[in-house]
Amino acid sequence: MNSIRVGIAGATGYTGSELVRILRHHPYVHLEVITSENRTGERFSSVHPAFHGIEDRTLEPISEMAKRDLDLVFLALPNGASMDFVRDYGVERFRIVDLSGDFRLRTAAVYEEWYRKTHVAPEYLTEAVYGLPEWYRSRISGARLVANPGCYPTSAILALAPLLCSGLIQPTGIVVDSKSGVTGAGATARPATHFPDVFGNFRAYGLLRHRHTPEMEQALSDTAGLAAQLLFTPHLLPIDRGILTTAYAQAVDGVDAAALHDAYKKYYGDEYFIRIVDSPPAVKYVRGSNYCDIYAAHDIRTNRVVVLSAIDNLVKGAAGQAVQNMNIMFAFPETTALDQCPLSP
Repeated sequence: MNSIRVGIAGATGYTGSELVRILRHHPYVHLEVITSENRTGERFSSVHPAFHGIEDRTLEPISEMAKRDLDLVFLALPNGASMDFVRDYGVERFRIVDLSGDFRLRTAAVYEEWYRKTHVAPEYLTEAVYGLPEWYRSRISGARLVANPGCYPTSAILALAPLLCSGLIQPTGIVVDSKSGVTGAGATARPATHFPDVFGNFRAYGLLRHRHTPEMEQALSDTAGLAAQLLFTPHLLPIDRGILTTAYAQAVDGVDAAALHDAYKKYYGDEYFIRIVDSPPAVKYVRGSNYCDIYAAHDIRTNRVVVLSAIDNLVKGAAGQAVQNMNIMFAFPETTALDQCPLSP
């Protein structure tokens, strides 16, 4: 099997460094260039000391991407910076997996409403393929631009889509309640993620206006072929990584535990990275892995379905899913470099 040449733009953030960690073990990838605009000229291992003696190469400016013969570029850049890159370089010279939110939504108007930024590359929005492998695998394989899903949407969509597609829950009135570790906010220091504020604390944020809301509704509507509507509230946990999502939905008449089991077996029975578990999942059980653990229950008293999912926000919620998408795009075995056990404890 032929190897490919890969670049990572924005390698000093959490998702960028996670990409480096995963790709070092990929037998079909040659990591050609890693970039940072703010740390150009420094060694990658000086920014991330865990890589000392493992990955010591020098960080280069993003302009180096155009000078290399690359097959694929991962964009681990902030929202707004990725669309600048795609506008400037296009998708002809190399394929792109973008880990920002710049190409996840279908129209510039919706993007601008929720992200409060003018979209500078709207002509690529219709070309971008939403990179949730379990639901968009056939489209991902031929894509030139893949929009890697957000971490919260990954946890919510994987949990809810089988129920909507099976007609087991109402498509409106869904409540998604998610808790994330601090790495979900990125590596840049902010007052809200300062250790004294986070430690021993627990709070909600992005109330009613979190930008992942339209992404969830769009993907769930697409997969189920109907108009889904939900209320999403994220919370910040005093841990470094992991997402636990609890979603509540009104069940249709006749739903029971067996129907829930059959729905998940139908859609995820052959999915390697989806584990349907027998008890509520926990973030430590997926830590450092590309797995998503899902558990669903039906409350007879209220006739509601409660479904929980757990992922590592930096792996299945970001870098691991990006590598899974790359594997599909280049016809590599999908689990390549991702078949690692969770770190527990």
